[in-house]
Amino acid sequence: MIRVAIIEDNNSLRQALKCLLELSTDFSCVGEYDACQPITEFTPDTLPDVILMDVDLPGENGIACTRRFKDMYPFLNILILTVIETGDRIMEAINAGASGYLLKSASPEQIMDSIRVVYKGGSPLTPSIARKIIHNIQEQENAKSKNKIQLNKREIEVLNGLVQGLSYKMIGDKYFISIDTVRSYIRSIYEKMEVHSRSEAIVKALKDRLV
Repeated sequence: MIRVAIIEDNNSLRQALKCLLELSTDFSCVGEYDACQPITEFTPDTLPDVILMDVDLPGENGIACTRRFKDMYPFLNILILTVIETGDRIMEAINAGASGYLLKSASPEQIMDSIRVVYKGGSPLTPSIARKIIHNIQEQENAKSKNKIQLNKREIEVLNGLVQGLSYKMIGDKYFISIDTVRSYIRSIYEKMEVHSRSEAIVKALKDRLV
């Protein structure tokens, strides 16, 4: 028997979810609440396996409540059930410890199946939510790529020479370029790396694994 608690401020929906659970032979509704704020802790009789959690709640919102409950009960499975589908709120809920994220447009069967999946250790997501998560991750990776220092092949070679402790002349001899050309590359390297000295460039090069 999967013990489920419902935190939902819409009374009609909360009662419908409760009835849905009670009609099933593998679920038990151990609590229904219209807000998170009054809940300080669960008793042994009301401790759920899975919480159906709304986001837009009076007082403490569902994401903050999720974070608090996960701090108190790390083993709790919290399944977000909401109308909110903005990318930042989705990621915020997942980072807070939510095990899954469903929209309220999901069918009763999808909600029941998702509770079972969460209980077994899975992370159910409404397809449109999964797409938003993927898009969010891709945007973050693109931002990282844009912020990464972009040096061309010769600049990397010259920077590597600096890291090795070579003089400008030694770098020029090694790569068959003039000292003036070495200086030109170094100015470009400093500008791209936003540094003002050889030591700063070496530290940043090693830290960012540019060479």
